[in-house]
Amino acid sequence: MTSESAAALRSRYVEQAASDLEENRRRQQELAQQLSVLKQEEALLGEILSLAERYEGFADASRLPEQLQDESVDTKAKPEAAGARHSAPAKAASKAAPSAGTAKSGAHAKPGAKGKSSQPLLGDLLLGLLGRHEEPRLAKELRDELLAEHPDRNPTPQVVRNTLESLVAKGSVRRHKQQRSVMYSLVVSARR
Repeated sequence: MTSESAAALRSRYVEQAASDLEENRRRQQELAQQLSVLKQEEALLGEILSLAERYEGFADASRLPEQLQDESVDTKAKPEAAGARHSAPAKAASKAAPSAGTAKSGAHAKPGAKGKSSQPLLGDLLLGLLGRHEEPRLAKELRDELLAEHPDRNPTPQVVRNTLESLVAKGSVRRHKQQRSVMYSLVVSARR
């Protein structure tokens, strides 16, 4: 090997190493940001759980925090609407469903609905979207379709993934991994 070819080879290795280091630094920053967001979500969920445990036995409205006493019956019956306007204590004390906050609509629940939303559950909407496709779909694609068809619903990408994973656990949806991507399809027996 000549000194020129050795120098060229060394130069390529140096460039590749520099490129790899830069990519690693970029990825570390990305992961640090994701970790920060997850820590914030964990702290919020911890607060919600502690508040839910604290207010779990309160059936009497006079014993609930002042913030909830001022709520109308309609907004108490619809945790999504209350969750869009109030902090974590309001959500926890009203025993919001896991998908609370996914719908930010101003519509009120039907009278006599006893705390149930008049909107379909996020899982049901995702099953309907998956039923229209024969091929597996990315969670991002399903969220985009959901936002296009239901502009009043605005679940975060994480909420969509969590809902899809819960459907996988129930056996309604199948998970497909392709390299670093996770795709979902409706289980054949669950197709409508």
